[in-house]
Amino acid sequence: MRRLSKGKSRFSFPLRARLPPADVSLAAREIQQVSMERRRMGVVERGQVCWFSHQHYDATARLFCLIQRLPNYRKDCGVPPLRFSVLEMKAMEQITARGSRRKFLAGLAAAGVVNQARGASESSASLPELSRLANQTVLDVSFVKQPVKIASIELLKNGRVYLVRVRSSDGAEAVTVPNPDRMALMYPVFLKCVAPFFVGKDARDLEKLLWEVYRAGSNYKLQGIALWVCVAAVEMALLELMGRVANRPVADFFGGRIRQDIPVYVASSNRGNSPQAEIAHLQKLVAGSGARALKFRLGGRMSRNADSAPGRTEALIKLARETFGAEMTLYGDANSSYDTREAIRIGKLMEEHGYGFFEEPCEFDDLWSTKAVADALTIPVAGGEQEFSLHRWQWAIANRGLDIAQPDLHYGGGLIRATKVARMAASAGLKVVPHMSGGGLGYLDVIQFASFTPNIGPFMEFKGNTDLPVSCETSSLKCERGQVRCPSGPGFGVTLDPAFIGLAKKIEAGA
Repeated sequence: MRRLSKGKSRFSFPLRARLPPADVSLAAREIQQVSMERRRMGVVERGQVCWFSHQHYDATARLFCLIQRLPNYRKDCGVPPLRFSVLEMKAMEQITARGSRRKFLAGLAAAGVVNQARGASESSASLPELSRLANQTVLDVSFVKQPVKIASIELLKNGRVYLVRVRSSDGAEAVTVPNPDRMALMYPVFLKCVAPFFVGKDARDLEKLLWEVYRAGSNYKLQGIALWVCVAAVEMALLELMGRVANRPVADFFGGRIRQDIPVYVASSNRGNSPQAEIAHLQKLVAGSGARALKFRLGGRMSRNADSAPGRTEALIKLARETFGAEMTLYGDANSSYDTREAIRIGKLMEEHGYGFFEEPCEFDDLWSTKAVADALTIPVAGGEQEFSLHRWQWAIANRGLDIAQPDLHYGGGLIRATKVARMAASAGLKVVPHMSGGGLGYLDVIQFASFTPNIGPFMEFKGNTDLPVSCETSSLKCERGQVRCPSGPGFGVTLDPAFIGLAKKIEAGA
């Protein structure tokens, strides 16, 4: 690849094509290619011209500085190819090398180049390709040589903790922990609609069975977290069972472990307290974990722009950066608090203070408002924790409705479906930071998922230190120096105290 250089500058750029001044007829051809649907939605198509010239060297050098700050920028690959429309190229001609950085960025923003740069290192993904990935086999059970026929699936309860116990016809047994808060409400669905379907089946057919249980008895009419959190509970129990039978870690079912020590961020669930009180709480979380990233709550949760306390969000965004300094990665979670206009306002404040991502700015099922916010901001927009539809995931990824995918491993139906989301996201160059819905051993599920997923983000959510009596020979299960070691034993790599299981009572369908 030829490169442009100038003097002894440290900047160099891929030269894809050296073009004469842009022909206006090209702009006309671009416009003709924009579909009526995309025009209706206000989506601007980018031209397919990709070029730099000596005339624009200083401008592109400054653009390189901007690109380096992007979350997905890779220093080892140089400048990612940028696609500019004719209008953008003409705007760049008017940006002089002597202009200030402020004027330069203002010019880029006016041309729409800043938003283009935001996604420059990511490729596009078509709906047909995403559909193919959604239907592609994920699970590798080749090392489970003999059938693992499911003899029983039981739901147990000890205190507020629910347990799923599965047994095979040859006597193998596994016990896992589902999402406790959701199972407390959804256990009738688990016991009546989901668990019975799997009994008598071969656990090795798990991936195929996920579609079949969705269809069985018109379960698809229950589509949503109510159904998929129950399916996830069975899926994880069967992965544990097969892992113990084959003496293999759960990562091996998904291609194998690619990392063992997982950097994490600590998260606060507080709202309504003063900014000063929240900062004190965050300082304790950081001090006890050594975490290099943290997340706190913004807005009022599904509050239609109302804050949990007047002025709390704006003050906290500023105070957190002042307190923790430039080295700390900061995230903000709005929990669907804002409409488009307010989300953009808050997002720009987060941009000013160098935040890493803006989570769920708009109502979670309003994909179009979330996309509008993502299009308007340079800070990555994260979302998807409530999403259970692979079809809507395809739309969000194909239309760049978000920048970071956050499937919840329990709400979305388990590790298999989350891996499908991750692979779709990867095809569009997007990172995945799975959401942790809290309680039980959810932190362990996230750590395992991160151990085998190539395109995870820099930090995973960690809400560990639960009081569940578990033992692990290969990990302390604690956040130490900002990371957690992923267990490497069979299945999920931990063992629940047999005495704790023995005290649990079986829940019946009619209870």
